Amino acid sequence: MIVGAAALELHVHGSRSLKQKRGVVRSIAQRLRNRFNVSVAEVGGQDTWQRAVLGLSAAGAEAMLVRRVLEQALDYAEDLHLAEITFTDVEILELPWNASAEEDPSWQESAEEQE
Repeated sequence: MIVGAAALELHVHGSRSLKQKRGVVRSIAQRLRNRFNVSVAEVGGQDTWQRAVLGLSAAGAEAMLVRRVLEQALDYAEDLHLAEITFTDVEILELPWNASAEEDPSWQESAEEQE
């Protein structure tokens, strides 16, 4: 399983309150969710009037596809021109996962022991 994470730092020009900034941030986050089916959360800058950091994540079977989705989402956020993008980063992580583990009874026993 491939998991991708992206960071998107925004500078919201003209924002004079947290309420104004959050309106812009919510708009960007919702558009990214709807268009690219990624998870989005505000992960930094919550107490500042003009700065926000969004975290995006996506999962898939191929690293190239996951990276492409995240990079397209970052490009789209910039093309919205709702805020200045000051920093972006994308990281891809491959998680070990064995499909046959679902059928292995010892895996079920160890999972039940942890509960």
